[in-house]
Amino acid sequence: MSQNVTAGQVQTDSLDVALIQTELIWQDAAANRELLQPLLWQASGADLIVLPETFNSGFSMQSRQIAETMQGPTLQWLQQQAQQLGAVICGSMAVSTDAGIFNRLLWVQPEGKIAYYDKRHLFRMAGEDQHYKQGQRRVIVEFKGFRLLLQVCYDLRFPVFSRNQNDYDAVIYVANWPAARSRIWSTLLQARAIENQAFVLGCNRVGQDANGHAYSGDSVILNYLGEPLAELAPGEAGVLRCRLDLLALQQFRRQFPAGLDADTFILTAE
Repeated sequence: MSQNVTAGQVQTDSLDVALIQTELIWQDAAANRELLQPLLWQASGADLIVLPETFNSGFSMQSRQIAETMQGPTLQWLQQQAQQLGAVICGSMAVSTDAGIFNRLLWVQPEGKIAYYDKRHLFRMAGEDQHYKQGQRRVIVEFKGFRLLLQVCYDLRFPVFSRNQNDYDAVIYVANWPAARSRIWSTLLQARAIENQAFVLGCNRVGQDANGHAYSGDSVILNYLGEPLAELAPGEAGVLRCRLDLLALQQFRRQFPAGLDADTFILTAE
């Protein structure tokens, strides 16, 4: 059920990351690409740029209406932006395949290569499980010496799926997480950082969608102690920047090797 993808061959001790917290325009991919363009350039210089969940449409259950293929205009645009910025760009969107429509977290490299993770835990309270196919693979990408676990929104509530088995250094959560549950978002992000001794990148949207749901963002970059390294004010659109220190993480794990006492288990697709 797990898959590791090598996304960069250069070994480094740090990673410059940027999270884009923004409003999204409802079910209008072209308008969202235009909206995101200046924010991407504001993130110029980062190694990795993270966009929110369903960044080109908002969290819509009109999956057949908003879905694009892996050859569609939004993915082509992401490849162009990644090449121009010399950065990996990741974010999720509805993707149509022969197997169905997935809420797919795309990992787009500057040279054009693509890795992806299909959202495993579909948010049934909004009917996501009725309009999207469930992903089956737990995906970790390797990039500049870092191992990063890819996750989407509701996945955050399921710690077994994201349990660190000594196989990742950072976890990325992209989300459309409503303001009404913002305390839960922030609390669970801290828990995932502490229990897994890993950096956590939580990228959420702001504004209001067509269903009347408000989003406060609360995007944050946490260290392995659950402490914020960088965060944006609630409701504020902008770019969050931080440099992750791999050597500091490794030193902490040596000094406090809690992972050695973790229970062993095997994840299945059932």
